[in-house]
Amino acid sequence: MMRRIVLASNNAGKLREFRKLFETLDLQLVPQAELGVDEADEPHATFVENALAKARHAARATGLPALADDSGICVAALGGAPGVHSARYAGEPRSDARNNDKLLAELSSHSDRRAWYYAALVLVRHADDPQPLIADGICLGQVLHAPQGDGGFGYDPLFWLPQFGRTVAQISADEKAAISHRGRALRALVAKLEETGL
Repeated sequence: MMRRIVLASNNAGKLREFRKLFETLDLQLVPQAELGVDEADEPHATFVENALAKARHAARATGLPALADDSGICVAALGGAPGVHSARYAGEPRSDARNNDKLLAELSSHSDRRAWYYAALVLVRHADDPQPLIADGICLGQVLHAPQGDGGFGYDPLFWLPQFGRTVAQISADEKAAISHRGRALRALVAKLEETGL
C-alpha cells in the first residue's frame, strides 16, 4: 500500500517539481492545501530551520508524515542574499518578476555573478519526531544581466547553467530534475530513507 506524505508547500512550481521527482517512489505526495493546511511561518535565518518548522506544522495539522523544503538563490556578491528571503525578496505580495528585477538592480554594479541554488529538505514521521531526516542539495550557476527562457519559476530565467549553455528556464523538466538543488536533495533524502529503513 502506498504511504501518504503531506507536502508542506503551496508553491505551484515546487508542487510540479516534487510530483516529477516522486514519480518513481512508492509514496503518495499530498499537497497540504488539499488537506486544508495553511502555510507555516518561516521566521528563521537558515533554510534547515525553516524547512523543519514547515514540516512540523504540516504534520501537526494532518497527523501524517510531512516533507518540507526551504530553498532559494544565494549570490556570492550579495553575501549569500537573497537566501532564505528569496520568495519575498521584493516584498509582498510575492512576485517572481519583481524579485528578479530587484536582484538585477542589486547586482547592477557587480561583475561577480556567481550564484547557487540551495535546498534543504526535512521529513518528519510525526510532528514531534526527534530524529527528522534532513538532506540538502546545491546547484551552481551564474546570474545573467537579463532573463532568458519561459520555463521553470522563480529566478530560473536569470540562472545560467554553464554546463548546458542555457538558463534553468530553458532546459527540460527532466534535465532540471537531474541537476537541480531540489532533485539532488531529494535523492539524498531517499538514500537516507533506504539506509534507515524508516
